Amino acid sequence: MRTATIVLLKVVIALALAGSLVVQVMILPAVWRDLEGEVLWGRIALVSIAALGVLSMQVFAVCVWMLLTRVRHGSIFQVSSFRFVNVIIGTIVAAAVLAFVLAGLLAPGEVAPGVVGLIAGAGLVLGGFALLVVVMKALLRQAIEREDEARVLRDELGEVI
Repeated sequence: MRTATIVLLKVVIALALAGSLVVQVMILPAVWRDLEGEVLWGRIALVSIAALGVLSMQVFAVCVWMLLTRVRHGSIFQVSSFRFVNVIIGTIVAAAVLAFVLAGLLAPGEVAPGVVGLIAGAGLVLGGFALLVVVMKALLRQAIEREDEARVLRDELGEVI
């Protein structure tokens, strides 16, 4: 991957993280205040789901940043990279579960059924993304195994020469 691409991706991640901090510090408290007339459990549930969703995005972003750093340094093909990939899968699954929970909480209320369906659909798409990352993790595993095999062959060839 080219250095410019990695730098550009890191800029996008940094902007997303800065935006998420604004959401946590300014938007979520404003949403809490705007829901003042609603029942307490509904306010708590909605703001908590939003906060956990933002947190999952932040964790995801940090893990992608760490993997990009590994790519830049040429150390992505190490078993320790799986730690970040596993966390990414977990955060995507958590976001999917949060979407389904939100849809379930909104379904019996006054929210239009189409909105509930869109939120549930977003949860389904997030679940699909998690499965896609699982496939990419398998590709990373194969690349690491082939890298190890190539290293062994180079070492053996070096001994022969």
